[in-house]
Amino acid sequence: MSFKIAAIAANLLFAAVVAVSPAQADTLKLKIATEGAYPPFNAVDASGQLIGFDVDIAKALCAEMKAECELVAQEWDGIIPGLLAKKYDVIVASMFITEERKEKVAFTKPYYKAAMTYVMKKGADTSVLDKPDLGGKSVGVQAGTTQASYVEAAHAKADLKQYPTQDEVNLDLAGGRLDIQVGDLVPMLEWTEKTKDGACCELVGKPITDPKYVGEGVGMAIRKEDTALQAKLNAALDAIVANGVYKSINDKYFSLDIYKMQ
Repeated sequence: MSFKIAAIAANLLFAAVVAVSPAQADTLKLKIATEGAYPPFNAVDASGQLIGFDVDIAKALCAEMKAECELVAQEWDGIIPGLLAKKYDVIVASMFITEERKEKVAFTKPYYKAAMTYVMKKGADTSVLDKPDLGGKSVGVQAGTTQASYVEAAHAKADLKQYPTQDEVNLDLAGGRLDIQVGDLVPMLEWTEKTKDGACCELVGKPITDPKYVGEGVGMAIRKEDTALQAKLNAALDAIVANGVYKSINDKYFSLDIYKMQ
């Protein structure tokens, strides 16, 4: 009798394991990196929490995929090396999809369109933008970005100054230590229109839309071998666009539709 009881108990335990384990095994667990220094897309609030458009999109994608996600901050210069070193699985950090980056990582479809812009002090002489050397003016960019690559190629003789973060570029332009900066159009629009420091300055010249630098738009970066994850992220993005979640996040931060840049 005791043998039968033990056998029944063993069978019940096995059934419970079979019932639970597949669900646990199927739970997608992801570590997602963002910069945390690029408002309104990603930043760190007073309590040390990551916030911003990129962060909200990442959370919405995780909810759609029913994934367990952890968001971490990573300095921009090391963000692709960190992905390749498997410190995290996805980068959601307003990264332009470019051919140069595609040599190292794979991307999802764009989760918003992109353009760059020149920014100068209000009332400054914008005719310098017509000169390849930008009239010998000092030009600020965030290091390691497509903006830096663009200025190096388009204005090779300009006095290029590179900074670790976008905030530092903004502060030096506002403080008169730079003549011009080149930045992403949307955050520059937000900075000049909605912040006290940015009120000094304005977007000037035509938007920079050269595909060589802004690529197809902004995507999530993953390791090249992670094709299944790429498909899941693309499907989740399509879903949150279709069900209105994306729009609600977009409208929280921007007055224009950055998915279509309209």
